Amino acid sequence: MILAAVPAGQGCIPLPSQTNTLTITRPDDWHLHLRDGEALAAVVKFSARQFGRAVVMPNLKPAVTTVESARRYRDRILGALPAGAGFEPLMTLYLTDDTEPAEVDRAKASGFVCGVKYYPAGATTHSDAGVTSLARCHSVLARMEELDVVLQLHGEATGAGVDPYDREAVFIENELARLVKRYPKLRIVLEHVTTAAGVEFVRAQDDRVAATITPQHLLLNRGAMFEGGLRPHLYCLPLLKRERDREALVAAATGGDTRFFLGTDSAPHPRDGKESACGCAGIFSAHAAIELYAQAFEQAGALARLEGFASHHGADFYGLPRNKGKVTLLHESWSVPKRYPFGSADLVPFFAGEKLSWKQAPADGGA
Repeated sequence: MILAAVPAGQGCIPLPSQTNTLTITRPDDWHLHLRDGEALAAVVKFSARQFGRAVVMPNLKPAVTTVESARRYRDRILGALPAGAGFEPLMTLYLTDDTEPAEVDRAKASGFVCGVKYYPAGATTHSDAGVTSLARCHSVLARMEELDVVLQLHGEATGAGVDPYDREAVFIENELARLVKRYPKLRIVLEHVTTAAGVEFVRAQDDRVAATITPQHLLLNRGAMFEGGLRPHLYCLPLLKRERDREALVAAATGGDTRFFLGTDSAPHPRDGKESACGCAGIFSAHAAIELYAQAFEQAGALARLEGFASHHGADFYGLPRNKGKVTLLHESWSVPKRYPFGSADLVPFFAGEKLSWKQAPADGGA
């Protein structure tokens, strides 16, 4: 896989000299898909190895729409963790047309639900139960604003006439701008931002609006999916975008702005679900998440800012304490396995069979 060339970040703070190790506060993943059942058991160990916490997406079948179903899902995640893992799942509720404000009250009181996730109906994996119109959610959003419950947005328009590469920009213009104006105190995360338009929008807001950025959108542009033929394991939603969009994301991630932070959107699917006539959208990156971000930051000459992006900004936005443990990365080349077990199937990870230049050291401290 050929990575897009990343220009040195303007205003970046380089490390004093080329280093063979990098130690940072244990990071968090503010956007993660863990699935359920045997799939959950197969992948949760990867996130637990690197991250202290993760915001877990609720798009299961059936969707996690209530605090009680979130509690049961959280218990299954904790039960699937390796012995001694200091990993905390932060749960989310799936917003629907029928969500009631009382569920927001229960979420706030739970102590383990950190937000409510908006999926436009039909936008991505298991989003068929998503919101058909934000106009149907005003009472819920008002209650979230009142109780300071975070809204996590899959920010794409889904109309049949919208070009797939323009879905984020159209959503920002038609929905997000009005949402921010109508609920001036509602905290919002534009999940997996992918465009220069998205970066510009977040930068134009105050600190109640933030965004997560994935490793694939930092490292690749849309040409990668067609390099040497159609590459289904690089198909994700939102799609990889233009090179100018990738450059804007790199500048946002590496520039020190606290409103941008790590969210992998790691989304595992069985290999045959990706390599099919109608392949699933999603890239599995949890196996090497922090190493992938380190590679992107190194290419931008901004390794000294990785800790803020990965370990500080998200915790600060969500009002949670920063982790106390550390992780150490070694500047050491290693080859990503071509496949990982995935229950009774297998899955193909991001950069399968390729080399990465950073590797997490073993035996790091806890969260």
